[in-house]
Amino acid sequence: MALIDLLSLSKHYEAQKILTQIDFHLNEGERICIVGKNGSGKSTLLKIVQGILDFDEGERITRQDLEVKMLAQQPHFRAGINVREAIMDGLVEIRHAQERYEVLNAQLMEDFENPKLLEEHAKVCAYLDHHNAWNLDDKIERILQEFDLKMFEDKSVHLLSGGEQRRVAFASLLLQKPDVLLLDEPTNHLDVYMVSFLEELLLKENFTLVFISHDRYFIDQIATRTIEVEDAKVTNFSGGYSSYLAQKEIMLSNMQKEHENLLRVLRRENEWYSQGVRARLKRNEGRKARLMDLRQKSKSNPTLIRKVSLQLEREQKHFMRPEGVNKQKMLFEIEHLSMQLGGKKLIDNFSFRILQKDVIAVVGHNGSGKSTLLRILLGRLKPTSGTIKQGEFVIGYFDQHREMLDDSKNLMETFCPNGGDRVDVQGTNMHVFGYLKNFLFPKEDLDKKIGVLSGGEKNRVALALLFTKKVDCLILDEPTNDLDIPTINILEEKLQNFSGAIIMVSHDRYFIDKIASKLLIFKGNGVLEERYQAYSEYLEIEKELKELALMEAESAQSMPAPSTSVAPTTVQKAKTKLSFTELHALKTLPIEIEKLEGDVAKLTLCLSDPNCYAQKGLSTLAQELQTLQAHLDEKSEYYLELLEKEEASLA
Repeated sequence: MALIDLLSLSKHYEAQKILTQIDFHLNEGERICIVGKNGSGKSTLLKIVQGILDFDEGERITRQDLEVKMLAQQPHFRAGINVREAIMDGLVEIRHAQERYEVLNAQLMEDFENPKLLEEHAKVCAYLDHHNAWNLDDKIERILQEFDLKMFEDKSVHLLSGGEQRRVAFASLLLQKPDVLLLDEPTNHLDVYMVSFLEELLLKENFTLVFISHDRYFIDQIATRTIEVEDAKVTNFSGGYSSYLAQKEIMLSNMQKEHENLLRVLRRENEWYSQGVRARLKRNEGRKARLMDLRQKSKSNPTLIRKVSLQLEREQKHFMRPEGVNKQKMLFEIEHLSMQLGGKKLIDNFSFRILQKDVIAVVGHNGSGKSTLLRILLGRLKPTSGTIKQGEFVIGYFDQHREMLDDSKNLMETFCPNGGDRVDVQGTNMHVFGYLKNFLFPKEDLDKKIGVLSGGEKNRVALALLFTKKVDCLILDEPTNDLDIPTINILEEKLQNFSGAIIMVSHDRYFIDKIASKLLIFKGNGVLEERYQAYSEYLEIEKELKELALMEAESAQSMPAPSTSVAPTTVQKAKTKLSFTELHALKTLPIEIEKLEGDVAKLTLCLSDPNCYAQKGLSTLAQELQTLQAHLDEKSEYYLELLEKEEASLA
């Protein structure tokens, strides 16, 4: 069902064309990612979809009473409220609906045949169903934990950092579950563990979503369709990032020679994805299937859980420091390093070496000490204890504040401070324009002052400048922040061709997998570990170990308690009665599930028959099937929950 249609829409800023005669359609259950270069019009399109930005030509049509909400880059809160209150502020309507539902339930027990009460009860149930608000309190607790806000719940929201405030606003918005959710770079200010939770929530709750992101794993996991904004036009690609790569490569292959450079980068990206990422995804799917199988088997044999856990732990140890002697030049030798800040133990008695060609990603939770370690290596921060021996070499440093740039200088003055128009780039003499064109700067930008550039443009300048320096070691703090995907691809290519050591802090799993050969993981409480494996694979194994630990705990709780001499006066658990709506659902859900299963079977059959799918089109049918399957999964899961609840109430 179409929720939003943009028809023949155009948007110009003075003489600059941003969008020209574009069409955009959003159906219920779709998750659309908007990609493109910075400045191409991604945010403009998102604001028009939201309905807060005027356009010059065309039409915006929406379903009646459609609730469209967007995560603000700089959220605002009522004065004097704490974090929990800030989250609850967005849930007032849902709370009222829950209260009204309880009142109606009580009234229906006395007057079951009242048509007005039944009609209102159905409407309230539909509202709570749509917002999936039946277990709202549990969801609030979980989101506080997963977004690392639980420790701040009673603290004034105005005392939090900008990133923490954004997480508070994001938590409230996710719990509200509007008809259409709009997100601009949602994974900014989230560590990889928060991103993993966000992915799980968006998929499980079946959000209708339009978002902008440079997190390519997030796009691949979440997007059902990808839209590219380029040259004031929009192009549709089915699926997520990997599908976009393949389709874009075919499209460019059929175009003129001027696209050869972009095609070369895309081909390399596509090859890397096909060889590396697909193999890991296949292994991860195998792990998930094994976990599901284990859930059943462990009921009769709980020792299997411990056996699988030990196997996974051995697998992780396999990726520890390799044996043998490495003859590369030593850059840093760190012995018994410890660091405490504000009474918090960040590093505890850690020793390691950094060699000439090491490519190390420093990873871990927000606030665990990653950037602190970089500042220690740069000599800007003194450790609590330990020694750091450093060889003779030159460091190039990129930080999130772009301290190497002077806002009063233009691009020519920045790259050629002594005059002229040429730069040396890793041994190759190039014209400034020829070099900056690789970083997506047009010729007319050469006279622009650094101070008037956007955050993303400043990042591109800082990175381009870094590669004109003669350095032996690059230290990078969140280098992909504020960059679009084309620029990240260029950065990756430059880093892969760099002959020295690279030490980087990043939350971008895709970027780390592609560039790093070693992980330095902050585990918390001062513990650091070295790993020689893909970051996404490490995270998958850690996630599975966590799930196994929960299964083991559940299994231990379900074991019969040992017999004691205590008299049989044990307190039984309070039996939870099913509500009127739940009892009704128990009767009607099997019929609904059977119908949905039949519809899914028909669509699946149609997709395998060219004569059938030619009538509606493959993409339309595939989208219908995906929506139906999501509804079927949701209904089936709810039915199983009700059966378990009924069983518990009768026990």
